[in-house]
Amino acid sequence: MSAWAAHLAREEARYRDGEARLDPVDADSHQRQLTRLGNAANGAGLALLMQGRSEEAATWFERAAKRYRESFPEAPPASWGRPIGAVKALVLAGDWEKAEEAARWALETGAPEAESPIGRYAAALALLVLGRDAEARVHADAIRTRDDFPAEVGDALAFLAAQDVLGYAAAVEAVLATFETRDEYLEDLPVADTVLVLQALAERRGMTADLDSPLLPTTGASSAGVARP
Repeated sequence: MSAWAAHLAREEARYRDGEARLDPVDADSHQRQLTRLGNAANGAGLALLMQGRSEEAATWFERAAKRYRESFPEAPPASWGRPIGAVKALVLAGDWEKAEEAARWALETGAPEAESPIGRYAAALALLVLGRDAEARVHADAIRTRDDFPAEVGDALAFLAAQDVLGYAAAVEAVLATFETRDEYLEDLPVADTVLVLQALAERRGMTADLDSPLLPTTGASSAGVARP
């Protein structure tokens, strides 16, 4: 727990430093700094979530989503990481109303027409948040066999969209394994955040997998974020 407190303090400091460096005159610098702010806020949310402080985590996740969206207009074309980050953050916050609004925005950015796998990932994720599973499955199937996208994530998305409980359980376990064997994490935070998002989507479909890992909150991966109507 003390380690997560240290992680939280570091992310909060990064966020404050990033705010001080914002330069709205330089568009490129501004969008990059906003993205860093989003990453730091997301990191703070994850550190709080790992401590079981989900309500405080939700505030930081919502802040992260806001910063990711602010960065998008000035970002280079096909910067799909921003919509993905915004949607994931709001799912982790447990605010499904805002997550659905962010998902609609992600689709409006053109993600469904993207040629890149990361754009199709953004589309699949957004459509799953909106409950448009049949459409999500098309995008998930398009990326799950590509060499330039993690097959485990593509499989998990596809099985979620198909509401295949056994297939999803095996796929999300494989996603978790990829996190447990990696050496580097976003913001240096050892958290399987993608697994948490997948599990939150699975929970809405009544197909949550039973997972246990030091990279997941001790309360379990099936209840990421704050439960809100």
